[in-house]
Amino acid sequence: MSLIQLETDRTFLIPFQTHENLLFHRINTDPFVRKNLWDNDIISLDTAQEIMNANAQYFTERQFGLWKIQDKESKHILGYAGLWYFFDESQPQLLYALLEPYTGKGLATECASQVVNYALEILGFDYVIAATDQNHSVSQRVAQRIGMRFVEERVENGKRTYFYRIDK
Repeated sequence: MSLIQLETDRTFLIPFQTHENLLFHRINTDPFVRKNLWDNDIISLDTAQEIMNANAQYFTERQFGLWKIQDKESKHILGYAGLWYFFDESQPQLLYALLEPYTGKGLATECASQVVNYALEILGFDYVIAATDQNHSVSQRVAQRIGMRFVEERVENGKRTYFYRIDK
């Protein structure tokens, strides 16, 4: 897998590696993260490994996937951001997740913006979409701050979901 790293003022975005399934599992089973990303379900280690395997394949074949967010100073992993396929869409969507202690500091906006810029400028996407739960206003504000506009509301997996979009 090629290591396509991104950087913001305060973070490094480093592709997850296949052997980092435990780290990915730990982030996604955190109560704060799983509430909005996994409908409060606890994913299995097997699911985490399947995602890490798919992530390696995406980076190798398509030059995108999930990047872990590492603080430049402390080197702590704060969460992750990336591009991932959801809801049978034709291209991947923006995804971002931070552990609760790192929220409210503009880091999700900073990292999401970098991923969007990469998708539009380097990968040549014409647009990027992000989907959020109807009640996840914090995630919606991140999408708006990076220039995305609300485009539609749909029911996905039994939940009202808001879709945001930014065009090149």
